[in-house]
Amino acid sequence: MKKDLELYIHIPFCARKCNYCDFLSAPASQDEMLKYTDFLCKEIKSQGSLPLKYRVVSIFFGGGTPSLLPLEQMGQIVNTIKESFEVVSTCEITLECNPGTVTKEKLEGYIGLGINRLSFGLQSANNEELRLLGRIHTFEEFVVNYEHAREVGFQNINIDLMSALPYQTLESYETTLKKVLELKPEHISAYSLILEEGTSFYDRYSEHGEEKDAIPDVILDRTMYEHTKTILLSHGYNRYEISNYAKPGKECLHNIGYWKRVEYLGLGLGASSLLYHVRYRNLDTIISYEKALESSMKVRQVEEKLSKKAEMEEFMFLGLRLCEGVSKKDFKRQFSLTMEEVYGNKLVQLQKAGLLMNVEDNVFLTDRGIDLSNQVFTEFLLDETYLT
Repeated sequence: MKKDLELYIHIPFCARKCNYCDFLSAPASQDEMLKYTDFLCKEIKSQGSLPLKYRVVSIFFGGGTPSLLPLEQMGQIVNTIKESFEVVSTCEITLECNPGTVTKEKLEGYIGLGINRLSFGLQSANNEELRLLGRIHTFEEFVVNYEHAREVGFQNINIDLMSALPYQTLESYETTLKKVLELKPEHISAYSLILEEGTSFYDRYSEHGEEKDAIPDVILDRTMYEHTKTILLSHGYNRYEISNYAKPGKECLHNIGYWKRVEYLGLGLGASSLLYHVRYRNLDTIISYEKALESSMKVRQVEEKLSKKAEMEEFMFLGLRLCEGVSKKDFKRQFSLTMEEVYGNKLVQLQKAGLLMNVEDNVFLTDRGIDLSNQVFTEFLLDETYLT
């Protein structure tokens, strides 16, 4: 019986680099995108015996801005995947879209290709905030794209939002939430801004920047976070992961698979994979990536062969991002040890501290544990001398 596999397809192109973005992406010409598509399809076809062992249960097109790619090239990629792998009939196929890069005709084309989920990178409904972020669209342009997506038949749409933006107030953030909720998307991802080194935002707003006071303080950031949870819950959105909310049955299957450590294959420039207990990362420059495919060299580079210790750690701190938490039965099934044998003292300590709940088969974070999740996760790192 074939094992489940998730595919991540990286499209490293964008219309313009946003001021906060440190992702592997850059503007490109039409010719560069066409050339990249050909090489990407070559990589998809060169997976050896992998398609014989796995069936694809989810596909996620990320970037960059996948919707920037011409429809013909998107079709070329989707068809190559379907020709090369067994794709289950229930496969969730997500495409990240940036407003301003799609038309109604393009969206109709996506439906025809079998793409059944869109993820719109809105970030804010405030046009001044969008301008500051370096986005290429206005909120009004986003609404047009969103309505076109509904008109052509998309019934599963995510909207990405960011909080704690420079000069953002609680009032402006709640206005964004209100405007987005009026559109009734099935899924909302809500993240706080992270200042990444190497971005213009970092230079301007980090503790060393001239406008460091423009970033909301910790108290306001936390208030925005708490209001997000309260407001979305009142509108029927369940938080199923630390930063993700969905209507019942509309949780992102691809992301859940990642937190539950379902094996995944990353295809394209710089894409990561988890296969056979090994983490890989593809070559991350266009020149090296295309050169490797031209000469049949390896695109996928070994990053780390995971030990049993490392896999137990990942099981805990990835799985605990999900609000349902982790299963003790699954832990025993995967590692032939009970969770108590490995983490018994930690579980007791964290439960006494009010950070963790241990109920029957499930171990999950409390609301306070979620607030302090990064600190909690470090508690599940095992001593280097730990042997199994």
